[in-house]
Amino acid sequence: MAVLHGVNQPECLLCSSNGPDVRERGRIIPLSADLCDRCWNKVANELAVCEGATAAPDPEFDPDDVEWVEPRICRQCHAPVRCYPTNYDRWVELATFELPAKKVPPGHRWRLMHPKAPNTPITVATVAIRIGAIDPTPGEPVIPAHEFVCLKREA
Repeated sequence: MAVLHGVNQPECLLCSSNGPDVRERGRIIPLSADLCDRCWNKVANELAVCEGATAAPDPEFDPDDVEWVEPRICRQCHAPVRCYPTNYDRWVELATFELPAKKVPPGHRWRLMHPKAPNTPITVATVAIRIGAIDPTPGEPVIPAHEFVCLKREA
């Protein structure tokens, strides 16, 4: 009698494989798609390039280390930037200030979400979400991608 392996395991939406690496993806907003690691990395990398979320993550620091850590700065204009993870596990550099939505092109508008741990009021992370589906009102504050406000950006 044959044993069916993976009957209870989800199937990758793109390549139809099933295994322990196939799961629903997304940091705070599940993407409602079960993907394997290979397909997830391909989709997330393509999305990161489209949205400009190509920054390197901040290094992990030892929690017992009490040494001063310099804030991150832009390599081109030397302005301070904030680096946040996106919902698809890539990182984006954002400006340190907000602007009204009417002054920021749609592709550079971001918001910060503060998801809470399940069944608790405790915030567990800060995640950057690019505003795309619903346009904000013209006066609504958004955080511009640093690439838009960079003083040395190419015209």
